[in-house]
Amino acid sequence: MSNTIKKIAVFTSGGDSPGMNAAIRSVVRACAFHQIECVGIYRGYEGMIEGDFKAMNARSVKGIINKGGTILKSARSKAFRTTEGRKKAHDALVKEGVDAFVVIGGDGSFTGAMIFSQEYGMPVMGIPGTIDNDIYGTTHTLGYDTALNTVVDAIDKIRDTASSHNRLFFVEVMGRDVGHIALNVGVGAGAEEILIPEEDLGLERLLESLRRSKQSGKSSSIVVVAEGDKIGKNVFQLKDYVEENMTEYEVRVSVLGHMQRGGSPSCFDRVLASRMGVKAVESLLSGENNCMVGLKNDLMTLTPLDQAVKGKSKINMELLRVSDIMTV
Repeated sequence: MSNTIKKIAVFTSGGDSPGMNAAIRSVVRACAFHQIECVGIYRGYEGMIEGDFKAMNARSVKGIINKGGTILKSARSKAFRTTEGRKKAHDALVKEGVDAFVVIGGDGSFTGAMIFSQEYGMPVMGIPGTIDNDIYGTTHTLGYDTALNTVVDAIDKIRDTASSHNRLFFVEVMGRDVGHIALNVGVGAGAEEILIPEEDLGLERLLESLRRSKQSGKSSSIVVVAEGDKIGKNVFQLKDYVEENMTEYEVRVSVLGHMQRGGSPSCFDRVLASRMGVKAVESLLSGENNCMVGLKNDLMTLTPLDQAVKGKSKINMELLRVSDIMTV
């Protein structure tokens, strides 16, 4: 372990996700275990620029492993995108005596950390925290598993209403660039159709699929739509199109929105966060830098930040085939 790192900072950045608090707890307690000082930075890079720091120890993170959101808050920082802003952030870290930091966030947060490390040589380590599961270098990001469970529970409830009134529901879930959430919850919740950015189903094929469902005796249907799906301008346009062409259906739209980000993290996310926090701290102490901690084949691995940012996560194509079979 390194003798040069005496104090590590930890902060959350970008959109919140369940498991961030568990990751903060893990970083802080890993530092305590290795007798390293730890400081929390409030409001991400904005707080770093302003010197909004607070010393943290093993007891200061008690009772947070089960809480959603982030106790350190999160904010987007326009100032950190500038050379002057990053200079202020560096001065504040030096004044605080910080030797390295751990950032919990997504690709935008990692991009900032990578540029900062290149400019000032400060060791950084990233923990992927985003419900979209859209970061290269890990099979699971923090919050993804919890979001899946939240969405499946919501769709189960929506199906009760759909069945009672013979309705077709379009349920929009998060996933601007990738369809991980939509694909997995669609299979898990028994959706009749799944619309994702990676696969352009087309409006006519969507109608054909819904007609087959109707002919097979289904009186109600659930269609899960990733927000980045390309076949319509938005989910409401899809609703209008289906209503115009299938008058036998009463169509409703449910946009789940930010409820997908909230809630107590699942056991999987709590364990993943604990493992990632320990790996991040011990990697820094071993001399690693500019990397993201990830999960591959149930092992903790490191991926260079530039690869994590530039790479693209891929959906499970087998699930698409399984989905088609399940909608018979």
